[in-house]
Amino acid sequence: MTRSAVLSTRVLLTCAAIGVAAGVLGGIEGWLAIPVLATLPIVYGFMLGVHVLPGIIAQEALRLPWVALMTHLIAALVSAAIAPPYLLQFFGTALLFGGIQEVVAALTRYRVWQAWRFFISAAVIGVLVAVAVFFAAHLSSLPVWAQITYLALSFLGPIAWTAVGLAIGAGLRRAGVARR
Repeated sequence: MTRSAVLSTRVLLTCAAIGVAAGVLGGIEGWLAIPVLATLPIVYGFMLGVHVLPGIIAQEALRLPWVALMTHLIAALVSAAIAPPYLLQFFGTALLFGGIQEVVAALTRYRVWQAWRFFISAAVIGVLVAVAVFFAAHLSSLPVWAQITYLALSFLGPIAWTAVGLAIGAGLRRAGVARR
């Protein structure tokens, strides 16, 4: 794969368009975090899963190296413009989630694009989200059933959002976005 194919204007503009759309969702999630934690905390981890979308959509649509990380960083810029107090969280999430998605794709040498590969990165991210929200949300104050539900939804959120991202990315591919 040539370097120009990865960094072409078409690829960068596609990453930017996906990043803007996903960044708007990320910014909305940022503003909803506090009210959701205050009123219905068990769904917060599931809601965090929305941040897997930029990389999943970009990788499924373009199937090229580095598109997940580029798209995540663009989404973080947009999310930070919408919800500035969460700037560091957005960029940290972009680097972590985009990095995991790129590492999983790199392990298959960017040649395997079946759904199972995307769900591996989603499961890794799901474990990280579940652990992070366990400590951030003070789960010990909730009943045991709520703690278990919280952790399960935190793990399943990135997996469910990955399925959504794969559907969107496949639709973009069918529409001709990935045409060379």
